[in-house]
Amino acid sequence: MAYDLIIIGAGPAGLSAAIYASKYKLNTLVIGEELGGTATHAYKVENYPGFRSIPGIELMNKFKEQVKGLAGIKNEEIIKLEKKGNFIITTRKGTYQSNALIFAAGTKRKALNIKGENEFLNKGVSYCATCDAAFFKDKVVGVVGGNDAAAMSALLLAEYAKKVFIIYRKEKIRAEPLRVRQLEKSKKITIINNTNVIAVNGDKMMSSVTLDREFNHSKELNLSGLFIEIGSIPSTVLTEKLGIKLDEEGYIIVDPAQKTNVDGFYAAGDITTGSNKFGQIITAASEGAVAAHSVYGFLKNKS
Repeated sequence: MAYDLIIIGAGPAGLSAAIYASKYKLNTLVIGEELGGTATHAYKVENYPGFRSIPGIELMNKFKEQVKGLAGIKNEEIIKLEKKGNFIITTRKGTYQSNALIFAAGTKRKALNIKGENEFLNKGVSYCATCDAAFFKDKVVGVVGGNDAAAMSALLLAEYAKKVFIIYRKEKIRAEPLRVRQLEKSKKITIINNTNVIAVNGDKMMSSVTLDREFNHSKELNLSGLFIEIGSIPSTVLTEKLGIKLDEEGYIIVDPAQKTNVDGFYAAGDITTGSNKFGQIITAASEGAVAAHSVYGFLKNKS
């Protein structure tokens, strides 16, 4: 089936683009593997206007509800992206065409790439505290990282676990001051600075991690769970054959209209250089809105 616009990615950028595209009467389809995107993993969102504090999954459910009836939404995995006059998107369930495309696929979580990480994935190792925190009630767990995501994961885990260690490779964690204060107030959370996790150990389930320096006179720290929050990388594999220009870190280069170097191809959200890689729901939503407006202009001039 042919559309005016296909949006790849169903996070804040993609869903916002769909809302704005509907205002321009564009026949639009959203395709995303994870409806709501990684924003659904946020423990609490406390910097989105209109909501003093709201779980990420609840906020994204509101986005999805608003899109219903305005655009088609398909929860499918894309296996090929081509441009043969129109854009051709092939998923495991079908093939779709469009005159223009907004790429809002977001980013993927980085891995530590250490011994035992893959072996104990879903057996103690996790990349999503929002998804798995409840499984660690009254357990001792660790969080690797020093960013806002790591801080929020630790705060969520502290509601379930009896003890949470934040393990960070630098002198001081770089989370927002509000998050740092919340961590410092928690009696369940201990921060281990200047330390790396170099291995995950266990039998059928993980039982400990190995550190690169001693903590409490030992390099082995007993943990039932390890949550990895060390950042993300842009999901640009699908764009390679189209020749989309990327910066040195792999983010899609866009102009102020969210346009790329390929005619009719726009990008929005965490995957772009547009908002200086700020990684916020509000900037992703803003870029999605701008991209939809730009697509409208592009298609109008093309007709």
